[in-house]
Amino acid sequence: MEKQVLRFKVNGDEYEIFIHPKTLLAEAIRDHLGLTGTKRGCDTVSCGACTVMVNGFSVKSCSVLAIQCQDMEITTVEGLEKNGKLSPVQRAFLDHGSYQCGFCTPGMLISSTTFLNELNGKVPSDMEIREGIEGNICRCTGYNSIVRAIDAVAQGKYKEE
Repeated sequence: MEKQVLRFKVNGDEYEIFIHPKTLLAEAIRDHLGLTGTKRGCDTVSCGACTVMVNGFSVKSCSVLAIQCQDMEITTVEGLEKNGKLSPVQRAFLDHGSYQCGFCTPGMLISSTTFLNELNGKVPSDMEIREGIEGNICRCTGYNSIVRAIDAVAQGKYKEE
C-alpha cells in the first residue's frame, strides 16, 4: 500500500509526514510525532484515553484515520500548556487530585477543556459536567474530584496565566 502525505498542525506546529492510508490518528500522533500523552486504551471508541481536539472538537483518535485530518489543527494534551504554564484545567486537576493512575488523564483533560470551551462562560451543574465528560472512562477516581476540578474552572477560580 502506497504511503500518502499528511499535512496538519499539531499543538501549533506544522507537520508533513508520510503515512499509510489506514494509519489511525492516534498512531500518527504517538508513533510518527512522538507525542505520547495521547493514550491508546480500548481501540473501540469506548474509553476516551485517546481523545484529542480536531479543529476545536473532541475526537477519539482511535476512531479517525489520520489522513482525514489533512490541513486540520490538532491539539493533544501536550498542547494545553502555553509558554511552560499549565492550562487552567490542568492546574485544577492537580489541585483537586483528579487523577490516580493517570492513564485516562490526557483524554479527560482534552474533553474537559473542549466541554468548558463550548459553555462560553456558563457555569454548568454537576450533572451537566458529568454528561460533558461521559465519553471518558476513569477506573480510579470515582469522578467526584474530576467534576470538582471542572466546576472550579467553570466558576472562574482558575484563569490563563
